[in-house]
Amino acid sequence: MKEPRTYKHLTKTDRLRIEKWLKIGMPKKEIAAKIRVDVSTIYREINRGQYERLDGATWEMETAYSPDIAEERYRANLKDKGPDLKIGNNQALADYLEKIMTEDNYSPAAALAKAKEEGYEVNISIPTLYSYIEKGVFLHLTMQKLPRHGKGSHRYSKKKETSRPPAGESIEKRPEEVKDREVFGHWEGDTVYSGKKKKTKSALFTITERKTRQEIIIKVPNREAETIVKAMDALERKWGPVNFRAVFKSITFDNGSEFAMSDELEASCINKTIPRTKIYYAHAYSSFERGTNENQNGMIRRKHPKGTDFDDISKEELKETENWINDYPRKILGYKSSNKAFKEELEKLGIKAA
Repeated sequence: MKEPRTYKHLTKTDRLRIEKWLKIGMPKKEIAAKIRVDVSTIYREINRGQYERLDGATWEMETAYSPDIAEERYRANLKDKGPDLKIGNNQALADYLEKIMTEDNYSPAAALAKAKEEGYEVNISIPTLYSYIEKGVFLHLTMQKLPRHGKGSHRYSKKKETSRPPAGESIEKRPEEVKDREVFGHWEGDTVYSGKKKKTKSALFTITERKTRQEIIIKVPNREAETIVKAMDALERKWGPVNFRAVFKSITFDNGSEFAMSDELEASCINKTIPRTKIYYAHAYSSFERGTNENQNGMIRRKHPKGTDFDDISKEELKETENWINDYPRKILGYKSSNKAFKEELEKLGIKAA
């Protein structure tokens, strides 16, 4: 079992030390290091203990930190209207759950699964955690601040196609094994871009494996068809032609112009005489046919909202986003992460991750 990460409950002594160090102007990062907590814990603690007081020297109101007020508010937040809260006896868990739901955009279900993975003793259920949030048990966490989950299902109907015909094979000819998600290696793809109001051309080329929900994010300079082919070429070189064919059996795209070069997308860039994958095209106005990729593009938007200038987003930042998505506990996978499920499938094939 993993050792829990340091999100400890602050004691009254810790709060007195924080007050002393704030008065002498010590940086919050240094205070966090001294108490051995994440710096976000210090910021939350300062907010918890804030009050207004009159400065005797300037006779002006100023914001200050009180360890007594912080302690009182913390205790109050861990009391229910009825019986004692189970989570009140597990303050480290309470701190950890609040942090990853507010700062890392985890849903309550995913947060509990992640806490178990990190080694915390989890003694509450998903409905109980939701009830705590609704009752205001947490200082900074409300229902409105939760990621968008449970907003209701959407009904889709296939509309009459008015766009150009698909550049290659229609999704209607895709094998049943792809639809059932029982066979590993079938992907969905799309591009994520800043929006029409932004002049930037940079975008994200995203592909998602249907069975494991593994996500790959590639920053591209534009959404031209030739650029997407080059991105696929780079991905094939990274994995090697043999492994690529085993891992990327098919990819389903929408009918956007950036995916128009179906022959070039399918052919190996290393050996032009052999195919590297099979490309299928969804129907027009039918994003639900690539629902997994659409859903995970929504997760990307949590980190990089619409209007984000991708020229300003580094590859390192995008890698962090990709890791966050792939480490996210998935209910549909029994709260396994995509990374774990993907690794298991690669091991079955005798392939190491690229």
